[in-house]
Amino acid sequence: MIRPDRLRALRPRVEGDRELEILGATLDVLAEVGYDRLTMDAVASRARVSKATLYRRWKAKPNLVIDALLSDKEPVVPADTGNLRDDLLGTFCGMGGLTDPREIAILGSVVTAISRDPDFAEAFRRDFIGPKAAIAQQLFERAIARGEIRADLDLDVIVPALPGIVLHRMFLLGDPPTADLVARVVDHVILPIVSAPRSPAAPTASPTTTPTVVSAPSAPAEVDDPHPTSSPEASAPNPKE
Repeated sequence: MIRPDRLRALRPRVEGDRELEILGATLDVLAEVGYDRLTMDAVASRARVSKATLYRRWKAKPNLVIDALLSDKEPVVPADTGNLRDDLLGTFCGMGGLTDPREIAILGSVVTAISRDPDFAEAFRRDFIGPKAAIAQQLFERAIARGEIRADLDLDVIVPALPGIVLHRMFLLGDPPTADLVARVVDHVILPIVSAPRSPAAPTASPTTTPTVVSAPSAPAEVDDPHPTSSPEASAPNPKE
């Protein structure tokens, strides 16, 4: 008789295409009901496997969902165009970026779980958000090395600013995360904050001007009166005459 522990060891492991099918089923259920309502039973039913099969490979729901999330995305290669603006647009727009509908749908399905499930939140930040943040940080570090942006930036604040603004506008204001929105945030928020200050231009010497000398008003010139007025002494009669 085969012992139970030996029997478990002889059972086929979940791997290869079968594992991908289970992870795909997990994403389907996640998109339909969200993380909070996703159960191992629902995934097992969708993937047509036993719940025991799931638990042999994943010890809990957070592990299964994280693996499913990671299996669904292509490796993100950071753009390297030689300038920060094009690097940001090339990395955050398109597949796996802020304008990828499936990526956004996944974020929407787990956003509530991040605040309610500490185990999931820890794994999600470490395994899903962590690599993305590292790529974004690399873009800014390269720009600093080129002298394109300031070296005194607090990258812990700057790096998540772009996705933070775009996702805030999507989840709270209802703005779709389009490439145009990403470009506007880059042009009007990110670049003005991080750009290296230009060296102040040397003051331009003003042309020398000769000061205007204002002369004191001249005294009016004396003019000979053609009809001189006789003085009283000249007009008075001489008593001796």
